[in-house]
Amino acid sequence: MMESANRTPAKLGLLVLLYSSLLLNALLVARHFLLLEGSSPLGAASGNDDALSWTLQAAREAEAVAAAGCSGHGRVFLDGIVGEDGRPGCECNTCFEGPECSVRTPDCTVDADSGDPVFLEPYWMRHAAASAVVYSGWHRMSYRTTNGVFQSVELERAIKQLHRAVGNAVADDKHMVFATGSVQLINALIYALSPDSNAGATASVVATTPYYPSYRTQTVLFDGREYRWDGNTAIWANATSGNSSAGKDNIIEFVTSPNNPDALLRKPVVRGASAVVDHAYYWPHFTHIPAPADEDVMLFTISKVSGHASSRFGWALIRDEKVAKRADTYIQQSTLGGSRDTQLRMLKIIKLMLANLHGEEDIFRFGHDVMRAKWQKLNAVVSRSRRFSLQTIPPQYCTYFNKTREPSPAYAWVKCEREEDYDCSDVMLKAKIITRSGVWNDASSRYTRISLLKSQDDFDLLLERVTELVDAEKNNAAAAGSNSM
Repeated sequence: MMESANRTPAKLGLLVLLYSSLLLNALLVARHFLLLEGSSPLGAASGNDDALSWTLQAAREAEAVAAAGCSGHGRVFLDGIVGEDGRPGCECNTCFEGPECSVRTPDCTVDADSGDPVFLEPYWMRHAAASAVVYSGWHRMSYRTTNGVFQSVELERAIKQLHRAVGNAVADDKHMVFATGSVQLINALIYALSPDSNAGATASVVATTPYYPSYRTQTVLFDGREYRWDGNTAIWANATSGNSSAGKDNIIEFVTSPNNPDALLRKPVVRGASAVVDHAYYWPHFTHIPAPADEDVMLFTISKVSGHASSRFGWALIRDEKVAKRADTYIQQSTLGGSRDTQLRMLKIIKLMLANLHGEEDIFRFGHDVMRAKWQKLNAVVSRSRRFSLQTIPPQYCTYFNKTREPSPAYAWVKCEREEDYDCSDVMLKAKIITRSGVWNDASSRYTRISLLKSQDDFDLLLERVTELVDAEKNNAAAAGSNSM
């Protein structure tokens, strides 16, 4: 019995030693494979003590840049200007300066001209992980992508799914053409809808005032033999309203809906014309969606959907296959298709948007809340003035939100009411607000456009300047009334 008892601890000791040895070997094997995973695809060492993979190294760089606070008034970017410490520094918002953007520039002029959609930046900061894209240096080096084409098949599917889910456009029966922003598509579609150069005919390109000026400037710049800029639709609408059919087959009408600059929903006015409907702002954060748009030719841009203006990505939905092929030929001849890097990023962005529709993190809900608050605050200040007025936008029912929504336009279309204020943009500039004169939109100089799309810093400073203008008006009126007594 004693011998048996003495052997039992010995056996237990051997078992413990055996299992410990097995566990140690398993850990060593696991470590070996983890190190292999951490190496580059070509087996090159990472050069870091942590044996990071190339994806983790890229993530570390991005995280370090994103962690810079810049006092909440600026951002650091991976491609920013490198300072003496070898790192990119803060890029400050307008009217802020200093290494950390902590100093407010005294007596600063506010820039309310640009349509830069930075108001969505906080949304993407909240979704940094889900929207990040990391890819290798050998990703999509070819001119072409899947199936030998220039466009991502998956991105096309995602965009059509987004249109269906939002309900703002009928896309499934249309041909899709990608471009470097919707701006490139303007002349591509003019080319696609114009008569053949051998036909001897010339198309007239027109738009209704106030219109987006790039329709005019691009048509004049490219100066094609097949088309020319012919200005406002008024003369053409009158010419084609009766029985006359003179020239109506050779008219290309650009329509922006909601309109830039006044945010009103619009339709073509020239009967028989080839209409190009620009729906850059036809999304629930800017306007109500009464029904899906279903025009023959429609334009969209990612800059106003997600805010990624720098990615330069736009698309057209075209019913007629022949027109789509001509537009695609223009894109291929000018750029060989849009950037494949951009297409990958847009796929990631749109998939995240789709995953959050109608939820707490819905980008359209977020965007509408931000833009509605801006409009309400600006409207409240301007409503106290007799010198300035804004366009009237009533609350309207939206099929996306399934309720009546408050207005949230991208731009304020300001009118200077005083006779002496014939140049409204100049009036604003003297008050240290940069705006875009209505002359650019072929409208009266009594109008000027104020952008609400920029950062919260930009809007807060804008509101401060407008409040000063209105307060000065009220004070001057009170002083004049006192003197008259």
